[in-house]
Parts: sequence; C-alpha cells; structure tokens
Amino acid sequence: MPSSVDATIAEQRIVEAAAVIPSGGGAITGWAALCWLGGTWFQGTNAAGEPLPVDLAMWSDIRQQRGLAICEERLDPREVMEVDGLPVTIPVRSVAFAMRYAANPRDAVAAFDMAAFNDLVSKDELVTYVGLAPREGLSGWTGMPSCRESTGLVDENAWSPREVGTRLGWELDAGLPRPLTNVPVFDRSGNHIGTPDLLDPVAGVAVEYDGAMHLQGARRARDVRREEAFRQVGLECLTVLAGDSSNRPLLARRMIAARERALWLPEDARRWTIQPSPWWIPTLTVAQRRALTESQRARLLRHRAA
Repeated sequence: MPSSVDATIAEQRIVEAAAVIPSGGGAITGWAALCWLGGTWFQGTNAAGEPLPVDLAMWSDIRQQRGLAICEERLDPREVMEVDGLPVTIPVRSVAFAMRYAANPRDAVAAFDMAAFNDLVSKDELVTYVGLAPREGLSGWTGMPSCRESTGLVDENAWSPREVGTRLGWELDAGLPRPLTNVPVFDRSGNHIGTPDLLDPVAGVAVEYDGAMHLQGARRARDVRREEAFRQVGLECLTVLAGDSSNRPLLARRMIAARERALWLPEDARRWTIQPSPWWIPTLTVAQRRALTESQRARLLRHRAA
C-alpha cells in the first residue's frame, strides 16, 4: 500500500486495499467490510490504537503487502456484494470472519455486538450461517469452533465495546445470570426513568459503564440525576469506570456485592418495571430496528448516530 495513506482514516485504507484486488478476484472482508457497510465501531484499530491490516478474501493470488491480510479460504461468489464501487463480503460473512480471527472470545462477541449496533446482522442470521458451515464444508475454517462458541454470548442491543466487556465481566468473571442490555426502565405510572447499560431484573441492579466522556460537564450531571432516579424506585446502582477493566477479579467482586445489596423484591412489590407503556416503540432487537421508518430511526436511534 502507498506510504502516503493516512493510517488513521479507515475508509481511505479500505479504498487503497481494494485497488489491489483484480477485477472479480476477491473482496474486502472482516472489520473493513463492516466499516464500509456503515459499522460505526469498526475503525480498524486494536485496543492500543494501532492500525489493523485490511482483510481481503481472495480467489486469485496476489502478493502480500504491508497493511493487508490476505485470506485464501473458500469464497462463495454469492457472498460478495458491491457497495459504493468496492467489492465486500456480505455482512454475516464479514462478522463471522471478524469473530473467527478475533484475538479472544470476548473480542469475537464484541465484533458481532457492534455489527448489530448498526443492524448489519442479526443473531438469527449469524446462527444460521454458522449452522450451515458443516454442510458447506466450512467446519475446518480457522476459528470456526471459537466463533460457534461465542455465538451463545452475543447480544443485539449493546451500544459500545466497553459495555460489551462489562456485560461479559458480569457473566464470565462474576458468574452471574445474564443481564438485560439497554432495556428501558419505567415507573408504575408509565414514565420512562432511564435506560441502564445493564439490568439485573431479578435482583434489581442497574449497571452503568462510565467512560471519559461521562466524567465532564452536562453529561456527568445527567448521569448523576439518572442514578438518583433509579435509586428512588429501589434499584441498586453500580458504576463501572474505564480503569476497572484492568482488574477483572476486583470488578467481579464489586458486581457480586452490588447484587447482594439489592432489594430482590417480587415484581408486584417493585416501584419500577420493564413493561413498556403502550406508546413506547421498542428498539431492542435488530428486527425491531429494521422495521422502523426513516423518521422513527432518526428520532429513536439518534443516540447511535452520536
């Protein structure tokens, strides 16, 4: 790839990578395909901020080049589409590729969750694709067992990679029952109190991940008011900070302690509910979001654009 390419601009790197693909010879795949298809969270860097190579799925041989990762696994022509002039693999194959080559199962889960954030793929679509692998002779693909195992942990309503890490910490490190993700909470009069990142609906625990953007100005004030509103209806609140991810055992103990402190009220004794008001339009699943009109998407999913 030309040395003049700015490695911080994912789309430019993708265009440059596509230029080396012979006509009909392959396609962009993995994170780069998901980025080109509109995936907000796929910007082609690892956790340290270093650029990832652009993944190419190829039918024809080309020489390895800096900034490219060339894969010669079987590529079905039906799994290639042209988007804005570039050949890319279809979303579900791109997600499966990213999951199969992820550094660890948690990163694999995050790859799916962040593709679902932009409604590029649903869990049913992934399960169907992975389930067809043996029939299509793809079971021997690199990372397929890990991809299949990670599929059981994915979620269609996560809003950030850090939130995914917090959820998996709750499940895998603390060993607690799977929480609900970004489910709106209402009071008994039907008023929307807030939407916590994670909710344990049995014990009554609301978990929020607060990154750097949450610690300043108006954003922090809104977070504090929302936590107070949750506490007023009897929810136990746990705030997870950016640095907590570096000490998983400690965070797991905090999660367990928060659940032990919770009120554990039966549903009919709670002052909160996750049963939405009749006027509420749900956006918890990929199918629900895909069914929205353009005006509804602009209004109800504006937080995703931000």
